[in-house]
Amino acid sequence: MTSPVPLPLPLLRTLLFVPGDRPDRIAKAAGSGATGIAIDLEDAVALSQKDTARIAMVDTLSTLRRDATPVVCVRINAVDSGLAEADVTALEPVLARVDLIMVPMSSDPDGVRHVSHLLAQAEASAAADVGAIGIIPLVETAAGILDARALAAADPRVYTLSFGPADLSRELGITPTADGDEFLHARSHLVLAAAAAHRPPPIDGPYLDLGDDDGLGRSARRARQLGFSGKQVIHPAQIPTVAAAFTASAEEIAWARAVDAAFSAAEADGVSSIRLPDGTFVDYPIARRARAILAAQR
Repeated sequence: MTSPVPLPLPLLRTLLFVPGDRPDRIAKAAGSGATGIAIDLEDAVALSQKDTARIAMVDTLSTLRRDATPVVCVRINAVDSGLAEADVTALEPVLARVDLIMVPMSSDPDGVRHVSHLLAQAEASAAADVGAIGIIPLVETAAGILDARALAAADPRVYTLSFGPADLSRELGITPTADGDEFLHARSHLVLAAAAAHRPPPIDGPYLDLGDDDGLGRSARRARQLGFSGKQVIHPAQIPTVAAAFTASAEEIAWARAVDAAFSAAEADGVSSIRLPDGTFVDYPIARRARAILAAQR
């Protein structure tokens, strides 16, 4: 089992996608309040504009203050597209400003390892820290879902996984909904795969209806309930709703504080299982969950 790449990154509650060939939008995205931005060199960029997007991305990242920029992710083109190598090579001047590479259409661990090799070459060429950039396999095919655990454990650079509903829904012939019951198995499988590989919880895919705030909220809350750590967003207006869905409620925080206080007192007395006044049984797994809620809140 490989160990997770040692990146001091926050959980990506909101990952805002922005076209790589729109430098004005990249700069705005950096100040949007999203936990991370994903500069897209793949679907958001026409084939004729790939070189333009690479240049614009590098020029814009060069001007952003690193200490005032959220987590920076770059979605390169798929490994079998013939474009991934040029995408990674183009990043050499700004590798120090990139935290993560997202690899679309990930279905084969060898593809993840190939991108890791490309990154190592780029880091060596740029005299950058080898291994500092993580990888997020974007899982958006049936083959990728079924091999998600292998993808999560494919390489030490793998930070976590992300879910891609658009291509998967096309492949399966289904229509995505806000509640997402049609993807219950696929999404749950992704969460289990990331946990089994000792990676942070995965990132859910985007909600594509920009005019449906209620559906967006339901989709985000469902994702959190399933165990995702955050969600891709495709417009800054979606950020507050998604961020709220992945923030512990006042009731959850109060419960976590009560559990932590009671269990800490019990631990001091040499007791490792207690019953709260409301009847809740608490042992180490429950106490750890409560403490994780408090840590995330902090």
